[in-house]
Parts: sequence; structure tokens; C-alpha cells
Amino acid sequence: MQSFISENKLKKGMQRVQVEEVWEKLMGDGVSNYTESIQLQDKTLIIRLNSSVLREELSYGVDKIINMINEEMGEVVVKKILLV
Repeated sequence: MQSFISENKLKKGMQRVQVEEVWEKLMGDGVSNYTESIQLQDKTLIIRLNSSVLREELSYGVDKIINMINEEMGEVVVKKILLV
């Protein structure tokens, strides 16, 4: 499976899908319910939230969230998170 992904240059697309799943898994239903969209662009994870209070709370733990996501993914996929 990995060789097929590599040969067809699907790795970035697979990472985008996996990072969405990891976000929902790590953040749970409480945060996922307020998450409008998740985009991965050049190692920057852009999270669109519909709650300014939640956005502020999550901004305090961005470094921890980055570490948790990368650990779950098994490689450095995210270097920066933008909460919008």
C-alpha cells in the first residue's frame, strides 16, 4: 500500500485526510462540534472554528497540539497551527 501511495504521489492527500481524523480523535466531540474546516497547507494546519472562546482557549496549547498530532501521525506533518 505504501509503495502504491509513493508511486502515485498520493502522500500529501493521504496526510490531509489522516490529519482530519487525528484532529477529531485527539480533540474529541466537544471541539470537533465547533470545528468548521481543517486544511493542511505546507505543514501549516488551518483550523476554522465557529467559537471565539474555544479559539482563544486552544491558542494557549498550540505547541502541545502540534506535538500530539505529529506523534499520532508518526512523522512531522504539522509545524504550525492557525486558528481562524
